[in-house]
Amino acid sequence: MTASPAACLGAAVRRAARSRLWRAVLASVLVAGVLGGWWGSSMRTPDYPPGATGFATGVQRGVYDRYGQLLQEEVARAMPGVRLHLDNSQGSIDNLERVTSGRDDFAIATADSVADYTGPGKDRLRAIARLYDDYLQLVVPAGSTVQRTADLKGLRVGVGQSLSGVNLVTRRLLSSAGLDPDHDIRPAMLGVVDAATQLRTGGLDAFFWSGGLPTSALAELSAQFPIKIVPLGDLADGVHRAEGGGTDAYRAATIPANAYPNSPNEPVATVAVPNLLVTRDDVDIDLVQGMTAAVIDSRDRIGSKVHAAQLVDLRTAVYTDPLPLHEGAKRYYRSVKP
Repeated sequence: MTASPAACLGAAVRRAARSRLWRAVLASVLVAGVLGGWWGSSMRTPDYPPGATGFATGVQRGVYDRYGQLLQEEVARAMPGVRLHLDNSQGSIDNLERVTSGRDDFAIATADSVADYTGPGKDRLRAIARLYDDYLQLVVPAGSTVQRTADLKGLRVGVGQSLSGVNLVTRRLLSSAGLDPDHDIRPAMLGVVDAATQLRTGGLDAFFWSGGLPTSALAELSAQFPIKIVPLGDLADGVHRAEGGGTDAYRAATIPANAYPNSPNEPVATVAVPNLLVTRDDVDIDLVQGMTAAVIDSRDRIGSKVHAAQLVDLRTAVYTDPLPLHEGAKRYYRSVKP
């Protein structure tokens, strides 16, 4: 009996399905589908919102300023379409006001400034990471007779700008040394660049600075004008007692002998306070997650240019007392947890 046309067609299809040519065609179709899916996903809009987002740093030529410049480059590389707009500021307290008011979405601030901050919107502040520690530095000319903080009585002293973390901790250090910050010294509210200039030209007898090591403005000053860093280690217990906000922000620390050129070649006991990268609770979760990844992933690259950033560490970044972590930061840390 002769097979029907339908049966013949079915047999031909079955033979073709078993042939090498058919299998090759099928594989090509599958590969094309995979590539098409990849191409489509690569062309999707990123989950984070593109565009400019404000980042409050600090005074020009301070460590916050340089760190912000380098992080700006890293964010542009890690999150195409996102641009960090850098805003110089007086420092930590100014930065917190900028974030809580919505003028900036990200900022760096010292932990003691966060604990002490009482402005509106404090409850909306969130942390992204603990970064590096600031070292308290009392700078005088190399030939100065000042040996300790109490010796500043009656002298012209730079105490940082009014909205800076420097000013906050300087007042605590002076009080711990038994000095009234408003009456026992002649205070000058200057940023580090202006204070360094005034010290070199004789307009100041001393100035306080709180920053990572080394601070470029101090390195430049020391290269032109011999300086001395006065020990502050004897005041560590006093600033602990003076601290507000219920956080243990300060610790005893040592400035290494080689921190600055043309300064006495010996270590200096002092006080350190951690810096936090902060944001608000309403800042986009994906944006914060990407920012957190950029901070951690860029440690070595930024650290090669800003020595203090070498201390950014995945194991310690989550310790952001007195602020809770932002949900985007939590998501990142959970994703890289072993």
